[in-house]
Amino acid sequence: MGSGRSRRWFRLREERAGETEKDSSRSSDGNGVSNAAGASALQGNTESIELGSVTAETRSPGGPVPRRPLGPGLVKEEGVEDGGVRAGADNETTVEYKVYKRRWFGLLQLTLLNIIVSWDWLTFSPVSSQAATYFGTTDTIINWLSTAFLFAFAFFTPVVIYVLHLGPKLSIVTSASLVLVGNWIRYAGCHSKSGGLFGVVMFGQILTGLAQPFVLAAPARYSDLWFTNRGRVTATALTSLANPLGAALGQLINPFWVSKPGDISNMVLYVSIISSVCAVPSFFIPARPPTPAAPSSETPKLSIRASARLLFSQLEFWLLFIPFSIYVGLFNSISSLINQILLPHGYTEEEAGIAGALLIVVGLVTSALTSPIIDRTKSYLLAVRVAVPIIAASYLIFIWMPGTRASSGGSVAGPYVMMAILGASSFSLVPVVVEYLVELTHPISPAVTSTLGWAGGQLLGGILIVASGALKKGPEGDPPGDMKDALVLHAVCALVALPLPLCLGLFGRKEKLMLRRVESDDEGRGEKVLETGVISVAISVFA
Repeated sequence: MGSGRSRRWFRLREERAGETEKDSSRSSDGNGVSNAAGASALQGNTESIELGSVTAETRSPGGPVPRRPLGPGLVKEEGVEDGGVRAGADNETTVEYKVYKRRWFGLLQLTLLNIIVSWDWLTFSPVSSQAATYFGTTDTIINWLSTAFLFAFAFFTPVVIYVLHLGPKLSIVTSASLVLVGNWIRYAGCHSKSGGLFGVVMFGQILTGLAQPFVLAAPARYSDLWFTNRGRVTATALTSLANPLGAALGQLINPFWVSKPGDISNMVLYVSIISSVCAVPSFFIPARPPTPAAPSSETPKLSIRASARLLFSQLEFWLLFIPFSIYVGLFNSISSLINQILLPHGYTEEEAGIAGALLIVVGLVTSALTSPIIDRTKSYLLAVRVAVPIIAASYLIFIWMPGTRASSGGSVAGPYVMMAILGASSFSLVPVVVEYLVELTHPISPAVTSTLGWAGGQLLGGILIVASGALKKGPEGDPPGDMKDALVLHAVCALVALPLPLCLGLFGRKEKLMLRRVESDDEGRGEKVLETGVISVAISVFA
């Protein structure tokens, strides 16, 4: 049984029916425990899981073997809310697949946490000049509040993968705890209007930075557990793109709270209060649905070590992972530096904040329109091939946009239009790639692929912010403080990543683009069962 191939259910039933009947007749004691032998006989079996041309061994845990779907018995029965297991008319125990309304509570909470953790990230960037005066330092040092936030993500990646592997609730609760502690430590460092303690604020900022990966990487894991393949892209889009929505709120609102350096204290207090209100409900979300949402939801996932071995040898993973990390890093850098990019050319902090907000708001609206369509059509590859060239071209054109104000009589149209286009294409791409990685690598846990993708983007974003600060012109620049060289660096990175996702499915590798999780759901709901480390068996129920 270690071949790793799919077998039709009726073949498994024929092979196991006799064994089950013998076991039940031997162990039956008249008080309804005859089914235990058929289930316990399967414990400790070693099976193989096939991913493309690579096969990895896993061992089922010593506890009870999870029951797998039985295909024809999967009928939604009115009134079965929490049980999830029912005895069919043919005396076979079946598992009911069902989505629950309570999933929206957890999804809402995950969305709120992603919003607030991103707002924490860009608390000081939109008012960098006022913050520099308040702390008695420079804009470059203030940039480190954003940079440290991003580096904290990469530092905690192994822990995040492990926690998410255990389940999304533990990850969400961990993030909420760090958000609560980090925000109030930040306020302790700047409670005085006359000046702040930069070191204390940095410590609080790092704690909120450690909170980010636990919720930013969680959407794919949460949607895999609670949603079917008809709604996973939309659910992932809602929660993943809530993160840049928080950045947009910070870009728009924070400049209106700060008109002088002393206002930094009140701004941090307001953000801390909002963060606390958003974080507390996280402790009350359900851990998992009573019954699986879909066959793939209960498919045993590979161990972290086995997942790593398979990913490193899978070309399609790298063709998506590398450009995703680069484009996320570019977005993080532009979001953090948009204020410093535009101000030297005569833009105000409010105008720079609007440009940053356009980048995000237009992207959110576009993603809200495209995600349901992709959910229905599963056209992941087409979406990638359309969005990536637009993103690369946008970074190239944006090199010349800040300087258009002087040549266009004070118009702000150039940066605004390019920010809108960049946002629309980038935000359409993010949930597609996150879900596409899960589909191509199933049964590898979504916790592994999504966390690695986001960690790469956060790490590169931090590096780009540091490099951009070094490329910033001094008083001798034209204009002083010009960051055109930094924009050239961004464009080069975007163009280098362009060819990689366009190679997906080429050179005789089209069969490697099979949507494995969708296929698993189709098999589980029909007459097939996919063997993934635990053999699916029907246990007869005798009177």
